[in-house]
Amino acid sequence: MATNTITTLSALRELYAPVNPRSALKELPQLDGHAKRFINLSPFVVISSYGADGRADTSPRGGDAGFVKVVDRGTLLIADSPGNNRLDTLENIVSTGQIGLLFMVPGVDETLRVNGTAELSTDENERKLCEDSRRVPKLVIRISVHASYLHCAKALMRSDLWNVTKHIDRNQLPSMGEMLRDQVADRMDTDTVFETQTQMLERYKNTL
Repeated sequence: MATNTITTLSALRELYAPVNPRSALKELPQLDGHAKRFINLSPFVVISSYGADGRADTSPRGGDAGFVKVVDRGTLLIADSPGNNRLDTLENIVSTGQIGLLFMVPGVDETLRVNGTAELSTDENERKLCEDSRRVPKLVIRISVHASYLHCAKALMRSDLWNVTKHIDRNQLPSMGEMLRDQVADRMDTDTVFETQTQMLERYKNTL
């Protein structure tokens, strides 16, 4: 084992100052008014989960601001919109039920973290509550909140994420279809067609 690897909690803590009391106190067991407002303004959330085999997964979800529904202080609903049908997040929820959420609001450097347990619901009322202009979802992710806290702005400030003058031209990267071709073409049928960026965006119009 490498000698420069941290392997104990005590060794880890030796590298850092004690936690700021304010940071320790900020974790709440439920959503307060500020957290609810943050979620209602958020069009984007990152979901973290892990399966029975311990393998972790992180998946982005997006929609109109407030697409994640706040039912009450301890309950959230997230519509499952069409994706690639891998179902990584959903399978992990069935396996362990553990979930972590990171909410972002464009232009705001602070984020909101919510941790809890999740279930997959096909309840008609919950599905209707998550209906958008496109569809009623097949199912919703029902989250029981165990912890909620605001995360400081440092990471987004360092990245300058919302600064449009630093946004790259999409042409600096190949299309997703082209990258996929390079990654898996040798394992696909020879007649498989890999989309250009324009073709992909056109297809997405009908499946968002």
